Amino acid sequence: MNAPFGRALCAMITPFTDAGALDPDGAQQLASRLVEQGCEGLVLSGTTGESATLSDTEKSLLFRAVSEAVGDRASVVAGIGSADTAHTAEQARAAERAGADGLLVVTPYYTRPPQDAVAAHFTDVADATGLPVLLYDIPGRTGTRIEPDTLLRLAEHPRIVGVKDCAYDLLGTQRVMAGSDLAYYPGCEEYILPLYALGGTGFVSTVANAAPGPLRAILDAFDAGDTARAADLQLRALPLTQSMMCAGLPGTVTAKALLGALGLPAGPVRPPLRPAPPDRTRELLDTHARLTTT
Repeated sequence: MNAPFGRALCAMITPFTDAGALDPDGAQQLASRLVEQGCEGLVLSGTTGESATLSDTEKSLLFRAVSEAVGDRASVVAGIGSADTAHTAEQARAAERAGADGLLVVTPYYTRPPQDAVAAHFTDVADATGLPVLLYDIPGRTGTRIEPDTLLRLAEHPRIVGVKDCAYDLLGTQRVMAGSDLAYYPGCEEYILPLYALGGTGFVSTVANAAPGPLRAILDAFDAGDTARAADLQLRALPLTQSMMCAGLPGTVTAKALLGALGLPAGPVRPPLRPAPPDRTRELLDTHARLTTT
C-alpha cells in the first residue's frame, strides 16, 4: 500500500487557552493521546485546526511542538496554503524548518484561478522544499476544484505524493486512482471504507479527534480480510460522524466541544466561529459514549 504518512491520520484541532491563545502544551498532550490510541499521522493547521485564524508564527510553533511530542511515533503533516503562491511557498519552508514530515497544501481560495494556474501554484510550492506534499481538494470551501486531469498532471511531480479528497466526486476520484500512484486519503468519514476498498490509503479525519480507535479499527478489519466486520464498524461510526459533521455546525466546533467535555485539551474556537450550545454538547457526549463503550 502507498501510505506516505501512514493510514490513520487525524485532522487535529488546535488547542487554545481560555483566553484564545495558542496552547502548545495542550497540543502536545492531545497529539500524544491520539498517537497512543491509534493515529499514525497528525495533520495540523488544516480546516479543523482553524488554519484561517492562525498566524504564520503560531503555525510554526504548533508544528514544532507537536513534532517534538510525537517524535518518530507518527508523521506530522503541516497544513499550509493561501491565495498567494509566494506566501504559501514561504509557509512551506517554515514548516520544513519546524520539523514537519510533509505538507498538506490547500487549493488557492477566493481568486478562483483556472486549472493551469492551480497546477503552477502547486508545482511552485512543491519545488520550495524537500518535503512530500498532499494536495487538499476541498472545493466547497476554496471555490476551486483540482480537476482530475490536473491531479493526473501533478502526480508526475516527484514530491506530490497524495490527495486529501473532500471533493465528493467518486467517479473523478476513481479516475485519478486508476491513472496515478497518488495516495488517496478521504477527508469525509463516510468515504473511509468505500475508498479504502477501492485502494485508498486510509483517512484524514476530524472525527478521529474524539474516536481514533473506532475509525482505525475499520482499516484494521479490512486489512485482516474481515470485510463484514469492517462494514459493521463503518456503520457503527455513522451516528458520531453525523453528529459531528452533518448537523449544522462545523467539525471544528463539534470536535472542540466534545473534547472539552471529555476533559481533553481543546479550548474555545476563534471568531467568527461560535461554541456549540450545551444541548449539542450533551448530544455529542451521548453519541460518543455509545460508540466507544459498546
